[in-house]
Amino acid sequence: MNGFLGSYKRKDSKEGFVHEVAAVCVLTGKILLQNGAETYRVEDTMNRIANSFSVHDAQSFVTPTGIIFSIEDHDVTQLVRIKNRGTNLRKVTQVNTLSRRVAHGEVSLKDLHRDLIQIDRSTVMYSNSLQILAAAIASSCFLLMFLGKWQDLLPAFIAGGAGQAGMIYLHRLAKVKFFSEFMSSIFIGMIALVSVKLGFGVEMNKIIIGAVMPLVPGVPITNAVRDIMAGDLVAGLSKSAEAGLTAFAIGIGVTAAIVLG
Repeated sequence: MNGFLGSYKRKDSKEGFVHEVAAVCVLTGKILLQNGAETYRVEDTMNRIANSFSVHDAQSFVTPTGIIFSIEDHDVTQLVRIKNRGTNLRKVTQVNTLSRRVAHGEVSLKDLHRDLIQIDRSTVMYSNSLQILAAAIASSCFLLMFLGKWQDLLPAFIAGGAGQAGMIYLHRLAKVKFFSEFMSSIFIGMIALVSVKLGFGVEMNKIIIGAVMPLVPGVPITNAVRDIMAGDLVAGLSKSAEAGLTAFAIGIGVTAAIVLG
């Protein structure tokens, strides 16, 4: 009888450990997917963490809007819905570094879970003012890269900063997808148009091109191509569609500003 109870307790303990591993893997995938990681990276990291804790029968399926993680021999399946996605490569790097330490046996399951929760809750990022300044400087540099005139440097600086400010604050006001990109591109188009009419700018097209570059979805486009090349067609095509709609919203916004002007 004692032997049977001991065997049951060991089995129950093993099942609990497997559930903890599954929870940690899903949390890892959630952080990566929400912050701009590629689909194949998310799946690979989840599977590697499971293997590091001697769970070798794990399967993962990731789309841009959800994660399914299963451990076959233990009847463990977890599903997580991803509603908010953005780009925070700092968190992606932190999780990647943590997963490498796990693979080398330097981090226990408990410590891994604690560190992942800290990364997920972390709000450390560049301030809004610094983001706006960086976008303004980048817009000026893009203007010169596209062979714009030095007289257009200041209008591009102002338009790029205004576009980034619109992206930040309008996204907080309205959660409608692509609305902030649309309105920000209108701001950029209007500033470029006014600057040329008042004589501060020379080439409106170059000002607009330089200023909208910080809004272009470069990371989603890159991830979409990499996912397609890796064979994740569902994720790759959906990310391509999302990036295409963002680019479409930017183009329509600029066109609307020119027409209204």
